[in-house]
Amino acid sequence: MTRYAIGDVQGCDRELRALLGRLKFSADRDRLWFVGDLVNRGPGSLETLRLVHGLGDNAVVVLGNHDLHLLALAYGVQRRRRSDTLDEVLSAPDRDALLEWLLTRPLAHGEGSDLLVHAGVVPQWTVALTLSLAAEVAAALRHDPRELFAHMYGNEPDRWDARLAGMERLRFIINVLTRLRLCTADGRVDITLKGPPPQQPSPLRPWFEHPRRATRAARVIFGHWSALGLVQRPGVIGLDTGCVWGGALTAVDLDVERAPLSVSCATYQRVGFD
Repeated sequence: MTRYAIGDVQGCDRELRALLGRLKFSADRDRLWFVGDLVNRGPGSLETLRLVHGLGDNAVVVLGNHDLHLLALAYGVQRRRRSDTLDEVLSAPDRDALLEWLLTRPLAHGEGSDLLVHAGVVPQWTVALTLSLAAEVAAALRHDPRELFAHMYGNEPDRWDARLAGMERLRFIINVLTRLRLCTADGRVDITLKGPPPQQPSPLRPWFEHPRRATRAARVIFGHWSALGLVQRPGVIGLDTGCVWGGALTAVDLDVERAPLSVSCATYQRVGFD
């Protein structure tokens, strides 16, 4: 069985199907790891959800910020953004089954020495702690999703503290796992910066560049940062190659070292939207 990790699809269903063709993907033989953001911005969010949902256990999916945004819209606690392309999902006859499935996806997945997240982890989190914190969010989603979505949005608190509790704790965990790009060595995050990393002497660095991060013994697979493009370093694979912006949708074989495969994409959104 081959495991392929695939970058941010964001509703680019046509490109996803073309990429699976290039991979010669077989549902009875292979597994797909999706870094999150299956939906939004591209024109095929509904078909993407149907395709990935239909793969059953052959698809491992972690939630991204756009997936959570779709769920918040469905629960009526968030307003549509002008860049959203989610109406087709929300009006689909099978929306309830698709959204219930999406709601039960984790924010982090660990397997062997691999850790799959949408965005990143702060330097203080080990793999075990990351999975435990993601499980806290999953429990809150099962218990009262509307309450969680009502308090999910915002950039504070901006520093990890194990004593965080309640909605502040859950919000910080969600922000790190689905929105993080830059942080300081002591765990202060900046969610607002979206382009290339700032130059020194800024203490903010890409989360994976802090030399003492507690996940450095693992291989972390992530997306969310299209300004970086493909990232392949020891212990790190970044797969957001800007599909919805006219870049590419990229897959890597997690088990055999070989060149990534990509499918070029049409431009569906103007660069600059969050």
